[in-house]
Amino acid sequence: MGSDIRVATNQAPPLVGHNIVTGDASLVEAVTRHADAGVVDDLAPIGALAGTAEAREHGMLANEFHPRLTPYDRYGHRIDEVEFHPSWHWLMDRAVSQGLAAAAWESDEPHAHVRRAAGFMAWSHTEPGHGCPVSMTYAAVPALRADDAIAKEWTPLLASLRYDPGVRLASEKLGALAGMGMTEKQGGSDVRANVTEARRTSVEGEYTLHGHKWFTSAPMNDVFLVLAQAPGGVTCFVVPRVLPDGSRNRLDVVRLKDKLGNRSNASSELEFDGTVARRLGDEGRGVRTIIEMVAATRLDCVLGSTSLMRRAVNEATWHAGHRSAFGGLLIEKPLMQNVLADLAVEAEAATALAIRLAAAVDGLQDPHEAALRRIALPLSKFWVCKRTPALVAEALECLGGNGYVEESGLPLLYREAPLNSVWEGSGNVNALDVLRALGREPEVLDAWITEVGRARGGDARLDRAVEDTLALIGSLLGEPTSLEVNARRLAMRMALCLQGSLLVRYAPAAVADVFCASRLGTAYDGVFGTLDGGDLRAIVERATPVV
Repeated sequence: MGSDIRVATNQAPPLVGHNIVTGDASLVEAVTRHADAGVVDDLAPIGALAGTAEAREHGMLANEFHPRLTPYDRYGHRIDEVEFHPSWHWLMDRAVSQGLAAAAWESDEPHAHVRRAAGFMAWSHTEPGHGCPVSMTYAAVPALRADDAIAKEWTPLLASLRYDPGVRLASEKLGALAGMGMTEKQGGSDVRANVTEARRTSVEGEYTLHGHKWFTSAPMNDVFLVLAQAPGGVTCFVVPRVLPDGSRNRLDVVRLKDKLGNRSNASSELEFDGTVARRLGDEGRGVRTIIEMVAATRLDCVLGSTSLMRRAVNEATWHAGHRSAFGGLLIEKPLMQNVLADLAVEAEAATALAIRLAAAVDGLQDPHEAALRRIALPLSKFWVCKRTPALVAEALECLGGNGYVEESGLPLLYREAPLNSVWEGSGNVNALDVLRALGREPEVLDAWITEVGRARGGDARLDRAVEDTLALIGSLLGEPTSLEVNARRLAMRMALCLQGSLLVRYAPAAVADVFCASRLGTAYDGVFGTLDGGDLRAIVERATPVV
């Protein structure tokens, strides 16, 4: 009998109905390790919601129907408003109400940032673009603390669990969102080349801004931290969307960027012409003032990239577990197992490192944790974000032609994958920041040595890698001419040793063994699916979603 061509067979069912939190063994173990099981229980509801068909649909719709800019209203009044699809607001509302914005900074819980990091990673499975305003809101709070009065004014709103969109006075809102404007068209990452001018007014601490910003995401947010040239040098300013008298501040949205990915999120070019701003911190200390915001957004770049990895691995293992070819399930084929296990190990290493970074934020009062965060953030941002595009591309290939079709969700992930390596300092900027930290802050190298040393004796390959990396550091610091050209190599080695230390100490033996044999050995060429030995089946089973 012939088959009914209207009925599809040998196709994987939709990956829905799984819990993004409790179904991720590496995430559960990392959260429990650095916090406690109660945090996992607390996050289970958002993990369940993130794994629903409803959440998946909202994520797809928010990317299909892009934000639209309306510069003027029907009467010709300049309004500069951006309209989002209802699915964007659905996603934002859940993210804010779950405390993924700035609530962690106001929490009395000892592990608030670990909880927030795990929740951010899980909820980002739904759609990564709306994570940008959520992340900037989280990151604004430590920078605002440079001025007690400004911090007291804005922090309660930014830490609110209420999503309250719209252009209104902050005093009339139940919650607020923050953004940032640093780069300009002529300078990019070199913010000291900014030309936007800040002119003092007759009011103490008040200025007007005159110039532009080349890249400001989420222009509908309520307040922005902006860098500009004051008489005393580059300075940080707080720019509200609405002024105290209820009028709109002069933030002209020139256009929205037509980006490769991240299309649900509105990224804009802004122009200032008499825009009212309040100074945050001292004149000439703008970079130092805003650096705390950059540090927090870099953490979220690591979290977001790790989420993309895990989502891609979930899709690949799920498909391979339901698709038959050449006489059996793909997931049982030795070569496919090799690829899937390699992807899973990469995602697990990223997860362990990401949650360790969040734990360092919880422990910033400890000098070791503060120093570790200083060095581990740029090297993790460099390495984890750099690995994500290759992993997502390989995961897409596991689905074959199905993975190249928009409905699978993999093209969305693929377009998103390079972004976190670009934002908050490109790969080169972060690699150079590693060198800067090593050269100026000797305590950061001590913190890295202490952290990786906690696994000493656990795996000989890791021990050798640490010794080789220390030798590399010593040789480069003594040779300034070769220091910068080797910055990426050094950041990579330091990140891999840190990941290896965490896996040797805490991951299942099968995962740690494969990681050390491949990433810390001499034969690994960076191509996924070239592992030599190890319990690959166990690794794949650990990474496969359970519905």
